[in-house]
Amino acid sequence: MIVAGEESGDMRAAALIRAIKGYAPQVQFFGIAGERCRKEGVDTFADITDLAVIGFAEVLKHLSRIKKVFDHAVWKAKEERPDIAILVDYPGFNLRLARELKKLGIKVVYYVSPQVWAWKASRVKLIKKCVDRMLVLFPFEEEFYAKHGYKADFVGHPLLDEVRADRRPGDLLNSLGLSEKKPTLTLLPGSREKEITRHLPVMLKAAALLQKKHPRLQVILLQAKNIPDELFRKYLKASSPSIKVTKDYYNSLNCADFCVVASGTATLETAIMGKPMAVIYRTSWPTWLIAKLVIRIPHIALVNIVAGKKIVEELIQTNATPQKIADAISTFLTKPEQARNIRQELTSIRSKLGTSGASQRAAKIVISELPTK
Repeated sequence: MIVAGEESGDMRAAALIRAIKGYAPQVQFFGIAGERCRKEGVDTFADITDLAVIGFAEVLKHLSRIKKVFDHAVWKAKEERPDIAILVDYPGFNLRLARELKKLGIKVVYYVSPQVWAWKASRVKLIKKCVDRMLVLFPFEEEFYAKHGYKADFVGHPLLDEVRADRRPGDLLNSLGLSEKKPTLTLLPGSREKEITRHLPVMLKAAALLQKKHPRLQVILLQAKNIPDELFRKYLKASSPSIKVTKDYYNSLNCADFCVVASGTATLETAIMGKPMAVIYRTSWPTWLIAKLVIRIPHIALVNIVAGKKIVEELIQTNATPQKIADAISTFLTKPEQARNIRQELTSIRSKLGTSGASQRAAKIVISELPTK
């Protein structure tokens, strides 16, 4: 049984399934996932779109729908009696599911740890009771669990195998009608519709301010493949026609000189590419106020969390204004040495993510927990 509650979890799960099948092709999967996992042969009884909700307040609005999927997941586990359940991230749902699976005597492997190190450290008690193996992506997570008397397995980050360009930067720029000789800014507003509605307007206004101050600056807007074209068109109508939209994810990052990135996994992808960035995030006010009360770490951007210090600018909630975003990027244009310093700092991030082969290492652990038949 495999359960992934959102787009990033579907990516991680699909790569893990491929690796497991590479070692044990007879293993079959069912569960909650998205298109990527279905392509790997997962028999899904619910889709990630049924669970893709961001924030504390937003979850409350959709609680009845989420509970229906949860109850169905427990029922399916009872009916199918899987040899093992792999729960991927999505802690609000998956930790509760782990408790129910444990009651059923089903072995649980958790892949991509809940951010218990940022908030709700009390969840470690539940993890120790209900999770047989915790597979973590960052070395500091392994250390965190060890301090709480629990052995987690650091497998490294699968992004090290995924983040790579397959086109020369000039080829993509030329295909978009842009120049190789001008500075390029890439905007990454997010991969969820709510993130687009909150981030894209301010990013586009910031880009307009930057192009007014730096006329040579060219701008690429990166559209996640799961985001409808009409949502982007809605906001682009009022923006500069010189902004080029593409879904060519890693190649767009590769040809950027700097980026504006919505907080999340994209900050690590941008870091692996070695691109100076400003990180922004906006959420609903109830969610933001609750987050301020419970989050116990000084940074929100993963790139800064992994570094253990502030490397890139974080502009969150009321600070995520067009002017402040533009000022952060303008610094890279007027003071190139700052951009160089950040690039050097970002090389250390890559080394802290382990080595390539994370999905294979995770797969071997999962297989070691399967019964021999």
